Amino acid sequence: MATWDDVQRIAMALPEVTERPSYDQRPAWRVKDKAFAWDRPLRKSDLAALGPTAPDGPVLAASVPDLGAKEALLADNPTVYFTTPHFDGYSAILVRLAEIDLDELTELLTEAWLTRAPKRLAKQYESDH
Repeated sequence: MATWDDVQRIAMALPEVTERPSYDQRPAWRVKDKAFAWDRPLRKSDLAALGPTAPDGPVLAASVPDLGAKEALLADNPTVYFTTPHFDGYSAILVRLAEIDLDELTELLTEAWLTRAPKRLAKQYESDH
């Protein structure tokens, strides 16, 4: 089970990451001012769309490389990953934070960071790791 402290620790360990609140004053992690992960509580429309399957715990949103990657995550682990109509056509995934283990969270945040980082920085990171 992951926590917001885990998200913050993992995200801030990546190169050139800053934590700055999103427009609704919730935590968001950015690389070169591009958000790659953020606290995304469910809104009324999300709750209505999800119905009884709506999670009641914390929800993390994270960038993914493309819609294919999003669909793969949704298919591979629907107890952890989900989406709402608000995110249709958008390369981001929603995560039941209480359901993801730390290794998978680390992989997800790193991939999200790589998706949003400048190419030079991403290439340097990949060559170092």
